Amino acid sequence: MTFRRFKGTDQYLTSPALESAVNCALALQRPLLVRGEPGTGKTQLAEAIAKDLGARLIHWPVKSTTRAQDGLYVYDTVQRLYDSRFGDGDVKDIRRYIRMGPLGQAFSATDRVVLLIDEVDKADLEFPNDLLHELDRMRFVVTETGDEIVAKERPVVLITSNAEKELPDAFLRRCVFHFIEFPDRELMSRIVHVHHPELEGKLLEQALKAFYALRDTGGLRKRPSTSELIDWIAVLKRAGIASVELEAGMPFLGALLKREQDLLAFAEAMQRGRRVRA
Repeated sequence: MTFRRFKGTDQYLTSPALESAVNCALALQRPLLVRGEPGTGKTQLAEAIAKDLGARLIHWPVKSTTRAQDGLYVYDTVQRLYDSRFGDGDVKDIRRYIRMGPLGQAFSATDRVVLLIDEVDKADLEFPNDLLHELDRMRFVVTETGDEIVAKERPVVLITSNAEKELPDAFLRRCVFHFIEFPDRELMSRIVHVHHPELEGKLLEQALKAFYALRDTGGLRKRPSTSELIDWIAVLKRAGIASVELEAGMPFLGALLKREQDLLAFAEAMQRGRRVRA
């Protein structure tokens, strides 16, 4: 298999460290485990890798009730029972009622795909361990039929985590790990330019200054993310606002801060600043 180096895309800007982690995972053919603040582009990274490779993306959003078995396949007993009573198909053919999950679809694909296991830490603590065997061997058996599903092309596996729970050591050993650092001002300026190429330089400079100052406000439980900055600038443009300053009051603050206590913390910080200047 030809090894192709990932360097981001025109819509997804990367750092050298992130590129190195992706290329390491591609070379070793191991899952890439990515952590970082919400809104730092973990999910979009999978889309960028799929676009760069020209591969189909299979998205598996993990929930608190998700089981590893759900990713392999589901035996639709309800549909089979319904067909046995009202349908005209052959209910003896169990294969008709096997529905492949995201992992099963990735293994069954004739071409190489990118599989995104999104927010793995939302599930039960045993969930990551339950995936180990299949991710290692890239195959599994459908118990009801005895069929073995073997990956024809080893999928590129990207796993995201918001660090809500600690992941098992056995799981971590099998992954290439990368923590996405929050973009510095120079990289953030480039990211914003991708989404708002016509943005006036003065407004961009002021918006970034106010944004990073807001992130530095003490007491925030959820600091605003990259995606929220992009949304905020979109609102500023639509409203025709050409200048913003933190001290003068932030317009459309609700696009950046999403918790009541964070709004209060920001208001208190502004009040303290005014008293100091007075």
